[in-house]
Amino acid sequence: MSDLRLRLDAVGDSKRILYWLRRLSEIAMYGWLAMLLLLDLALAITVSGFQWLVLLCSACGIAAVALRRRYRVEGFSIMLALSLGTSLLIGSSGFNGVPGMAETGSLLILTIGVLRHVEPVRRAAVLACVALVVLMAEASGRDYQSSGLAFAFLLFASWSTAAGVGGYLRFQQERRTEAVHSVRRAERLELARELHDLVAHHITGIVVQAQAARTVAETRPDAVAPALDAIATAGSEALTSMRRMVAVLRTEDDADRRPGTALADLRMLADRFSADGPKVAFEIGAGLDDRTLPPEVMTTLHRVLQEALTNIRKHAARTAWVEADLRRHERVAVLRVRNYGSGSDPRVSRLGGGFGLVGMAERVEALGGRLYAGPSDQGAWEVIAEFPLP
Repeated sequence: MSDLRLRLDAVGDSKRILYWLRRLSEIAMYGWLAMLLLLDLALAITVSGFQWLVLLCSACGIAAVALRRRYRVEGFSIMLALSLGTSLLIGSSGFNGVPGMAETGSLLILTIGVLRHVEPVRRAAVLACVALVVLMAEASGRDYQSSGLAFAFLLFASWSTAAGVGGYLRFQQERRTEAVHSVRRAERLELARELHDLVAHHITGIVVQAQAARTVAETRPDAVAPALDAIATAGSEALTSMRRMVAVLRTEDDADRRPGTALADLRMLADRFSADGPKVAFEIGAGLDDRTLPPEVMTTLHRVLQEALTNIRKHAARTAWVEADLRRHERVAVLRVRNYGSGSDPRVSRLGGGFGLVGMAERVEALGGRLYAGPSDQGAWEVIAEFPLP
């Protein structure tokens, strides 16, 4: 237990470090924008006149950056219109204006976010090109002491860098999304293959019980009713299992949660394993419910638990008991499955099989998580899967 706590503490520490790195980067970004805003204030005091409008644009740009996660497109569009209007007004009046420092920085930050997050990608590209037009208008309309060409070069170079960063982040995000979709397709293919075996298993049991009931009906009529009850129970279990599997096979990505992707299904999976195998002690920690975990994480948790229990049944049939728990550590959900009383199988240690531990690792890593499988210091075999939470 202490070794597991050390590993989980290390995982939690790394996630906390990443969290605070993100927070520090946000603070540094706002600090940078605040310094640029002070420069805009100094320029407004020095140049005066319409330069105060530039200071207003800079303040609005910082507000748009602060609200970018909630109003990304709206804030960016308003900022583009405000900046373009200010440039046209200054340019038409003949005033010697200076491009806004914080205004430009905000537009560049918003451009990165638009290229990374806005769907579809064509819309994001159009908005980024409009941002370039606005920046060029800023350079030409605020031609302070005939420095418009130099301003245009600097702004174009800055926009190119921002567009490159945004495009790279978009590429990485698309790769991750495609990996998740590939994992889902692989899961559906596997479940489709398993559906035949599931139906055959349940229907065979029902047929056998029906034949047995018919055989004893003449000699022992009192035994028919329990046999019919057993047939009804088996039929209900078959329908429930098939509904759960077919629900996972559905292709709607934006649908609500369905059977097979809820915490109750994890408990049912552990109970079914305990009914005809080693006893499973399954515990769900505080801070986790069906709304806390995203659907794709919930589905992968179900598959990891199922695969881990299946491996125990195949490779460690003499195990005494199984310990499984799902807990939350800061912004990470951790599933641990550990079996005692039986040594680890070398075939499992090699992570063999397309849909075995390698398949589990691919599913977990596609969601940004990590998977550990191996012997513990106490001689037990354990599988630990961690998933980042939004």
